[in-house]
Amino acid sequence: MCQSPLHDFLKRLPKCEHHIHLEGALSPALLFKLAKQNSITLPQGDPAFASPDALLSRYKDFTSLDDFLQYYYIGMSALIHSADFEALAWDYFQHASADGVHHAEVFFDPQAHVSRDVSYATVVTGFQAACERAEKELGITTILTACYLRHLPVADSLAMFHHPDVQESYQNGTVKGIGLDSSELNFPPNLFKELYGKASERGLRLTSHAGEEGPVEYIRDALDNLGIERIDHGIRLADDPELMKEVAERQIMLSVCPISNVVLRCVKSVKEVPIRKFLAAGVRFSINSDDPAYFGGYILDNYCAVHEAHDLSIKEWETVCRAGIEGSWCSDKRKGEMLSALRILLQVWEGK
Repeated sequence: MCQSPLHDFLKRLPKCEHHIHLEGALSPALLFKLAKQNSITLPQGDPAFASPDALLSRYKDFTSLDDFLQYYYIGMSALIHSADFEALAWDYFQHASADGVHHAEVFFDPQAHVSRDVSYATVVTGFQAACERAEKELGITTILTACYLRHLPVADSLAMFHHPDVQESYQNGTVKGIGLDSSELNFPPNLFKELYGKASERGLRLTSHAGEEGPVEYIRDALDNLGIERIDHGIRLADDPELMKEVAERQIMLSVCPISNVVLRCVKSVKEVPIRKFLAAGVRFSINSDDPAYFGGYILDNYCAVHEAHDLSIKEWETVCRAGIEGSWCSDKRKGEMLSALRILLQVWEGK
């Protein structure tokens, strides 16, 4: 917990989380519990899997995105039944609620489950049950976004997209958007132009990981060839002032994940995340947790880390919070409710 006098203010801000991989919220404790419950044998030769504590310790020493991803995919092996996916998502929503999240647009990786013979319907049924419970019991509205894995052949993504169950989830509105994640280097966005064209034709919301470990050129590529309306990560945008200006003018939001950037060694510290460059350039961004169970920080931890590194003013935090609300994919009515909550908080804080 940060020691700033603004900590209570940061906690109470009506947050929107736009960059959270539900599979990345699988804590070691829940992973071991589900593995035992589902008779899944975790890797015996890796000392990290000796216990939940040993695994948590290993998570503190990732050397790269790909190093993290190997553990990320192993963790998924314990997810078999709809109830498992519901338990995973519900665990995340409880953390999110405690951190002041009002709206969450959550990612999941269907290909990683279907390849294990876990049906798409099983995954979505579990996640949707948790989403409905989150709105009913916690007041958190949600949007599900299916991410496609860029390290797999493009044909695999297209086949997944056209699967009848996937198409039905798009048609009935259970899943409202698509994203592109997994290993970034050597997998430029333009490879998935056909996929995004088909998604656009169906009226889906479009986002993509770009400019995390990959160069700023991948951001331009994703904007020009995928037609994305949001950039996930995007910290390399600061390397190109002209593109940064364009992104600001087009009001394209970045979903920045500060602690993730440090843990995966994209930057040495949160001070290197270009928060102030983005604010100065008028670039809209939200602050997110990415894979909190692996990176040691949920959304409030990320807010606190940013404040400790960049010492934002209340006005600057209002700008960040407002950008997150206005850049969400929820209804105008829901945005209005959250903006009202922000106004009330500001009035209360100004009265202190």
